[in-house]
Amino acid sequence: GIYDWRGSWTLSLLLGYLCYLLLGAAIFQLLEKQAEAQSRNQFQVEKLRFLENYTCLDQYALERFVQVIMEAWDKGVNPTGNSTNPSNWDFSNSFFFAGTVVTTIGYGNLSPSTEAGQIFCVFYALFGIPLNVVFFNHLGTGLRSHLATLETWGHQSRHYQVVQTLSLALFLTLGTFLLLIFPPMVFSHVEGWSYGEGFYFAFITLSTIGFGDYVVGTDPNKHYISVYRSLAAVWIILGLAWLALVLPLGPMVLHRLMHLWQLNKDPGSKKGIGPEADGLSHPTKLPIAI
Repeated sequence: GIYDWRGSWTLSLLLGYLCYLLLGAAIFQLLEKQAEAQSRNQFQVEKLRFLENYTCLDQYALERFVQVIMEAWDKGVNPTGNSTNPSNWDFSNSFFFAGTVVTTIGYGNLSPSTEAGQIFCVFYALFGIPLNVVFFNHLGTGLRSHLATLETWGHQSRHYQVVQTLSLALFLTLGTFLLLIFPPMVFSHVEGWSYGEGFYFAFITLSTIGFGDYVVGTDPNKHYISVYRSLAAVWIILGLAWLALVLPLGPMVLHRLMHLWQLNKDPGSKKGIGPEADGLSHPTKLPIAI
């Protein structure tokens, strides 16, 4: 019976997963396909206008030039501007790239073009990604040891419960502001994006999705400070570390706020919440998901 239950649950989860993917595909197609077609048509119109204005060029020469531009873009060279554009491989940019490798963000706008660089990138990621995982797991271990002291939360006084819950809520609020709300303001100011675009970049980055449609420090018409992308890499590391700490804290804070609200609503109820009220048996530890 247990195996039958697990099999049916696995099948249901698989079907739900596939349905979620199908739903996302349908919505993305509905939202983006028409805009892509318009952009494609507009590009073809611009090519025809260019050939009409410069009759010395033929279709083959123009297509060859477009191919050269695409190859330069694939190698991380911005086709706008000139040869005086800042290097993509100075130390600050290289540090930023190293951070995107070990965190598996991989924007895709920049990659090694030499065979030696590609081979080194393979071995660098081979050792760097596990090191990154160990680092965040170590943070989770530290949090786990801290939460071990909180397992007696339900046996403490009501004043202690309120102070502890407010402290956790304050930690979540400050982290959200410093790592998710404030950085998009900076990116919007420096890059000339809207706040929505900056927030979109921040979320796509810290979730390690890394589409590469928005990347900081790539506009050749702007003069960035030398450590700009290095600071962005530090923000990425801190943001990922904060998320690793927040994931187990969020449900805990919500549960305790609900319990404190129930205590205020019914002052005659018991002051503490035991393991049974938590929905956990006495020996069960608090779950930590890193």
